[in-house]
Amino acid sequence: MILLEGAHNVRDLGGYPLADGRTIAWRRLLRGDGLHGLTAEDLIVLAPLGLRTVIDLRREDEVDERGTFPVERLPVDLVHVPIMDSTWMNLEIPDFSDRPDPDVAFLIWAYEDMLAAGGSRFGEAIRRLTRPGALPAIFHCAAGKDRTGMLAALLLAALGVDDDIVVADYALTAVAMARMRRWYAENRPDVAQRMAEVPSMFLAARPEAMHHSLDQLRATHGSIRHYLATLGVDDTTLETLADALTREP
Repeated sequence: MILLEGAHNVRDLGGYPLADGRTIAWRRLLRGDGLHGLTAEDLIVLAPLGLRTVIDLRREDEVDERGTFPVERLPVDLVHVPIMDSTWMNLEIPDFSDRPDPDVAFLIWAYEDMLAAGGSRFGEAIRRLTRPGALPAIFHCAAGKDRTGMLAALLLAALGVDDDIVVADYALTAVAMARMRRWYAENRPDVAQRMAEVPSMFLAARPEAMHHSLDQLRATHGSIRHYLATLGVDDTTLETLADALTREP
């Protein structure tokens, strides 16, 4: 975890072992939540990381409403790859109230919807990370949970990181969401009140859902790599990314 004041779910993907025995180096690739609210002190924390690329996965309206990473204060290559065009709250969501675990059932449905609608954009984000000089990089959405969580899972799984580690990384967001709630309660009670009114399924980060998503992709495509190939991310691209991620900065 990288503790910041203006963001609550920023963490390093370093330390995870790949299938070939190599390990992702620290300070090469980070994931996060909204970075529009970073403070001057936050930028002092981030500056030594030497970030070169920020990939913003949020929708157009989120960017327009909240702003972006402060490139004027910490210059980076800012790339906008909106995974979704509409929030799930604006869609007709199936009724999961009769399921044994409605939160998990919703997330499974939501991730299938996200992959169906935004799969090609995940491919674009991955290809951006393989460009020469793109690393160190961070990709983020609003909460760092769903769009960011799926991109991290696809990347790690395709590079051969064990599913239990991939899912455990995803599940760390539950801790971050609790921290986010505390921060808003203390600093923005108006936002905290709105969050309290949001159904729990929209804020959940349940490992069962990510396990299911990975299993379903393999059942349909044979492997995560085969799925990414349908998005224009071939083995050569992934090997280039693996080399870049495991090379010490």
